[in-house]
Amino acid sequence: MPRKKKDEEAKVEAEDAAAEAVAPEVTEAEVAAEVVAEVIAEEVAAEVAAEEVAAEVIAEEIAAEVVAEEVVAEEIAAEIVAEEIVAEEEQPVATAETPAAAAEEDGEEEEEQAPRVKPAVPGAHLEVDIVPEGVDPLGRSEVYEDIYAVEEDETVEQAVEGEQEGQEEVLSEPISTAAIDLAAGARYRATGKRKTAIARVTLRPGKGTYLVNGRSLEEHFPRATLQRNIRQPLETVGYQDRMDVVARLGGGGISSQAGALRHGVSKALLEADPNLRGELKRRGFLTRDSRVKERKKAGLKKARKRPQFSKR
Repeated sequence: MPRKKKDEEAKVEAEDAAAEAVAPEVTEAEVAAEVVAEVIAEEVAAEVAAEEVAAEVIAEEIAAEVVAEEVVAEEIAAEIVAEEIVAEEEQPVATAETPAAAAEEDGEEEEEQAPRVKPAVPGAHLEVDIVPEGVDPLGRSEVYEDIYAVEEDETVEQAVEGEQEGQEEVLSEPISTAAIDLAAGARYRATGKRKTAIARVTLRPGKGTYLVNGRSLEEHFPRATLQRNIRQPLETVGYQDRMDVVARLGGGGISSQAGALRHGVSKALLEADPNLRGELKRRGFLTRDSRVKERKKAGLKKARKRPQFSKR
């Protein structure tokens, strides 16, 4: 046998041996994979079958619950029908018994509606016993003196009122100590003020006439109250018929000009007789009335009046 042929046969045998050695390993791996795949498939099939069984069981339970609810509904309907039948059977009996029950109830109401007797008022039979003041409650003939009687004393308010009245009487009396020179050429000048009004006053001997800015007192001050206030200083001194008043007024209004004129006449009387200061001061003629209108404030309508508040 040629050598070359032997070599080829040996090579073929070696390849076959190698193929036989590799073939078993590949086959085992494939077998293992197939086994695992079969096991997984069986598990999946078992899970699907279990889910199907569970679904069937749940469906059966739901069907059973529905059937039970239908049965309960039928029982309730049967009970309602039975109650209606019983009510229909009992109704005639109740109507038959109704007149008697109604008669009994009417009798009870009649008994309850009996006229009520008005209860007696305690002490209604007693006579009113009022004892006048100063009369003996026991009816004794001797003079009765109430030991608890309170003597009527002059209260503090009455005393204060009496003092005020006495002071007013003293203030209303004319000053008797006034001594003013009434020579023909005597002139007594002064300036009075009130608010923004200024009065330049001149007193001179005369018959008691008033000349205010070239007009009479009644023409310039038509209000009787203002006229009375202006005449008070001369009437207090007692020279209302022996002196004339000439005045020049400026500024302010009617009321403030009247106050300024009164103040000026009082100061002119003081120039005529300095000894009148105490009496005129005590009566309030020399006091300058300093009351004026309060100034307007920023943000306000007037001195204190505010704009209306609006929350919204």
